[in-house]
Amino acid sequence: MFYGKLVAGLIGLLVGGPIGLIIGVFIGHQFDRGLRRTMEANSPENIARLKARFFETIFLLLGHMAKADGRISQQEIDHTEMIIRQMGLDGGQRQRAIELFKQGAAPGFDVRVTISAFLELCGRQPQLRQTLLMFLVSLALVDHGIELQERRVLDNIAGLLGFNPAQLDHLLRMAQAQEQFHHRPGGAGGESGPDRLQAAYAALGVSPDVSDRDLKKAYRKLMSENHPDKLIARGVPEDMLKVATEKSQEITAAYELVSRSRK
Repeated sequence: MFYGKLVAGLIGLLVGGPIGLIIGVFIGHQFDRGLRRTMEANSPENIARLKARFFETIFLLLGHMAKADGRISQQEIDHTEMIIRQMGLDGGQRQRAIELFKQGAAPGFDVRVTISAFLELCGRQPQLRQTLLMFLVSLALVDHGIELQERRVLDNIAGLLGFNPAQLDHLLRMAQAQEQFHHRPGGAGGESGPDRLQAAYAALGVSPDVSDRDLKKAYRKLMSENHPDKLIARGVPEDMLKVATEKSQEITAAYELVSRSRK
């Protein structure tokens, strides 16, 4: 990586002489370093490491959340098995997921170490941090509610990931509202009661007085964040894409309901 230093150095020399050369080389060095980091971040090897770390972190934290109230219920075990089935994991992957879940549920598990390891590899990608948190929120809502102990664990995880309580509350409201549109394409056959319409706005993360332009912008942003190709590029394992696909369907159903109500 020397093209940045070469070009910027020559421009600096022509414009400012020897001093310009020094300044140009310095600026070019910063450009070369940034370009190298970008290329390394998008390399197949790094994407593979991101996917492995994302997979490990998800199941470790699921085990940690399940043990939040002191015991792992049969419902939580069934829920984890359902996730594994949805992801279509093979025998080896399934066994690895179960092992990670048990590690996360063990008394000596240190959530700070797990989050720190995740951030060390993935921390430069803010969207990947939010994706991890949204997966945990969505999975915690499968039983249509978050218990007090689960909420405390989510608060702690969110804080370690760099999200403040207000941001977590916003994500929770969106996820809980989006859940109402699960498997209900087109707004559940055209239902448009005031409560459901309010939930649709909440699912999109906007208020009812939002302009049509900003409404569409919010919808496109959410769809972009859950687009399979972009999630894979960030390092989300292909196995986790089913959850993202369902989330996209919920967002679309909410947007269609709001759009119909405005016509």
